[in-house]
Amino acid sequence: MKLQPASKKEIKRIAAGILVCDILMIAGLFVLSLVGVGTFSYRVFVGTIGGSLVAILNFTIMCLTIQQATEIEDKKRMKAFIQGSYNGRLLLQAGWVVICFLVSHIHLFAGAAPLLFPNAIIFYLNAKGKLMPPDPPRDPSKAIPEEEEDEEENLGPFEI
Repeated sequence: MKLQPASKKEIKRIAAGILVCDILMIAGLFVLSLVGVGTFSYRVFVGTIGGSLVAILNFTIMCLTIQQATEIEDKKRMKAFIQGSYNGRLLLQAGWVVICFLVSHIHLFAGAAPLLFPNAIIFYLNAKGKLMPPDPPRDPSKAIPEEEEDEEENLGPFEI
Protein backbone atom coordinates (compact mmCIF):
# COMPACT_ATOMS: atom_id res chain seq x y z
CA MET A 1 0.00 0.00 0.00
CA LYS A 2 1.24 3.45 -0.90
CA LEU A 3 0.92 6.44 1.40
CA GLN A 4 -1.50 9.13 0.32
CA PRO A 5 -0.10 12.67 -0.09
CA ALA A 6 -2.02 13.91 2.97
CA SER A 7 -0.51 11.13 5.07
CA LYS A 8 2.99 11.94 3.80
CA LYS A 9 2.45 15.58 4.76
CA GLU A 10 1.33 14.66 8.28
CA ILE A 11 4.24 12.26 8.74
CA LYS A 12 6.66 15.02 7.71
CA ARG A 13 5.01 17.44 10.17
CA ILE A 14 5.22 14.87 12.98
CA ALA A 15 8.85 14.05 12.11
CA ALA A 16 9.78 17.75 12.16
CA GLY A 17 8.02 18.15 15.51
CA ILE A 18 9.83 15.11 16.90
CA LEU A 19 13.15 16.66 15.81
CA VAL A 20 12.33 19.88 17.68
CA CYS A 21 11.30 17.91 20.78
CA ASP A 22 14.50 15.83 20.51
CA ILE A 23 16.65 18.95 20.49
CA LEU A 24 14.82 20.33 23.52
CA MET A 25 15.14 17.00 25.36
CA ILE A 26 18.87 16.70 24.61
CA ALA A 27 19.42 20.29 25.76
CA GLY A 28 17.46 19.60 28.95
CA LEU A 29 19.43 16.44 29.68
CA PHE A 30 22.68 18.32 29.06
CA VAL A 31 21.69 21.10 31.48
CA LEU A 32 20.67 18.53 34.08
CA SER A 33 24.04 16.82 33.75
CA LEU A 34 25.78 20.16 34.36
CA VAL A 35 24.00 20.57 37.69
CA GLY A 36 24.83 17.00 38.71
CA VAL A 37 21.58 15.22 37.85
CA GLY A 38 22.47 12.24 35.68
CA THR A 39 25.22 11.90 33.15
CA PHE A 40 25.35 13.08 29.56
CA SER A 41 27.01 10.73 27.07
CA TYR A 42 26.63 9.16 23.65
CA ARG A 43 23.88 6.97 25.17
CA VAL A 44 21.53 9.97 25.09
CA PHE A 45 22.01 10.35 21.33
CA VAL A 46 21.59 6.62 20.68
CA GLY A 47 18.36 6.55 22.69
CA THR A 48 17.04 9.71 21.06
CA ILE A 49 17.69 8.50 17.52
CA GLY A 50 16.23 5.05 18.19
CA GLY A 51 13.16 6.37 20.02
CA SER A 52 12.50 8.93 17.30
CA LEU A 53 12.73 6.30 14.57
CA VAL A 54 10.31 4.04 16.44
CA ALA A 55 7.89 6.97 16.99
CA ILE A 56 7.94 7.91 13.30
CA LEU A 57 7.56 4.26 12.26
CA ASN A 58 4.62 3.90 14.65
CA PHE A 59 2.90 6.98 13.18
CA THR A 60 3.53 5.75 9.63
CA ILE A 61 2.04 2.34 10.42
CA MET A 62 -0.98 4.09 11.91
CA CYS A 63 -1.44 6.12 8.70
CA LEU A 64 -1.21 2.99 6.55
CA THR A 65 -3.67 1.17 8.81
CA ILE A 66 -6.25 3.94 8.59
CA GLN A 67 -5.87 4.05 4.80
CA GLN A 68 -6.43 0.30 4.57
CA ALA A 69 -9.30 0.37 7.08
CA THR A 70 -11.26 2.90 5.04
CA GLU A 71 -11.50 0.30 2.27
CA ILE A 72 -13.19 -2.26 4.55
CA GLU A 73 -16.98 -2.23 4.22
CA ASP A 74 -17.93 -4.21 7.34
CA LYS A 75 -17.68 -1.99 10.43
CA LYS A 76 -16.89 -4.89 12.78
CA ARG A 77 -14.04 -6.08 10.57
CA MET A 78 -12.79 -2.50 10.26
CA LYS A 79 -12.80 -2.06 14.04
CA ALA A 80 -11.05 -5.40 14.55
CA PHE A 81 -8.43 -4.46 11.94
CA ILE A 82 -7.71 -1.11 13.56
CA GLN A 83 -7.63 -2.67 17.05
CA GLY A 84 -5.17 -5.32 15.87
CA SER A 85 -2.92 -2.65 14.40
CA TYR A 86 -3.14 -0.62 17.61
CA ASN A 87 -2.14 -3.66 19.67
CA GLY A 88 0.78 -4.37 17.34
CA ARG A 89 1.98 -0.76 17.47
CA LEU A 90 1.69 -0.76 21.26
CA LEU A 91 3.74 -3.96 21.37
CA LEU A 92 6.36 -2.33 19.12
CA GLN A 93 6.67 0.59 21.53
CA ALA A 94 6.78 -1.65 24.59
CA GLY A 95 9.45 -3.78 22.92
CA TRP A 96 11.54 -0.68 22.25
CA VAL A 97 11.29 0.43 25.89
CA VAL A 98 12.35 -3.05 27.05
CA ILE A 99 15.33 -2.91 24.67
CA CYS A 100 16.24 0.52 26.09
CA PHE A 101 16.14 -0.96 29.57
CA LEU A 102 18.19 -4.04 28.72
CA VAL A 103 20.85 -2.55 26.44
CA SER A 104 23.39 -0.53 28.39
CA HIS A 105 24.36 1.61 25.39
CA ILE A 106 20.89 3.20 25.21
CA HIS A 107 19.74 5.89 27.65
CA LEU A 108 16.35 4.72 28.95
CA PHE A 109 14.68 8.12 29.25
CA ALA A 110 16.10 9.42 25.96
CA GLY A 111 14.88 6.27 24.23
CA ALA A 112 11.39 6.20 25.73
CA ALA A 113 10.48 9.91 25.73
CA PRO A 114 10.32 10.31 21.92
CA LEU A 115 7.48 7.79 21.88
CA LEU A 116 5.35 10.45 23.59
CA PHE A 117 6.38 13.30 21.28
CA PRO A 118 3.81 12.63 18.48
CA ASN A 119 1.00 12.98 21.03
CA ALA A 120 2.46 16.23 22.32
CA ILE A 121 2.85 17.54 18.77
CA ILE A 122 -0.74 16.66 17.88
CA PHE A 123 -2.02 18.40 21.03
CA TYR A 124 0.09 21.46 20.19
CA LEU A 125 -1.12 21.61 16.58
CA ASN A 126 -4.72 21.16 17.72
CA ALA A 127 -4.39 23.93 20.32
CA LYS A 128 -2.98 26.30 17.68
CA GLY A 129 -5.74 25.39 15.23
CA LYS A 130 -3.26 24.00 12.70
CA LEU A 131 -4.26 20.36 12.88
CA MET A 132 -7.47 20.51 10.86
CA PRO A 133 -8.50 23.17 8.36
CA PRO A 134 -11.47 25.22 9.57
CA ASP A 135 -14.83 23.88 8.49
CA PRO A 136 -16.73 26.05 6.02
CA PRO A 137 -20.02 27.41 7.35
CA ARG A 138 -22.84 24.95 6.82
CA ASP A 139 -26.20 25.72 5.36
CA PRO A 140 -28.81 24.33 7.83
CA SER A 141 -31.24 23.68 4.99
CA LYS A 142 -28.82 21.18 3.45
CA ALA A 143 -28.12 19.31 6.69
CA ILE A 144 -28.03 15.55 6.42
CA PRO A 145 -30.19 13.88 9.09
CA GLU A 146 -28.16 11.69 11.42
CA GLU A 147 -29.05 8.04 11.78
CA GLU A 148 -30.67 7.08 15.04
CA GLU A 149 -28.72 4.52 17.01
CA ASP A 150 -30.28 1.49 18.62
CA GLU A 151 -30.62 2.42 22.29
CA GLU A 152 -30.41 -1.19 23.50
CA GLU A 153 -26.94 -1.52 22.03
CA ASN A 154 -25.51 1.55 23.78
CA LEU A 155 -26.57 0.88 27.36
CA GLY A 156 -23.96 1.85 29.90
CA PRO A 157 -23.04 -0.28 32.91
CA PHE A 158 -25.48 1.56 35.19
CA GLU A 159 -28.37 2.04 32.78
CA ILE A 160 -31.41 -0.19 32.55
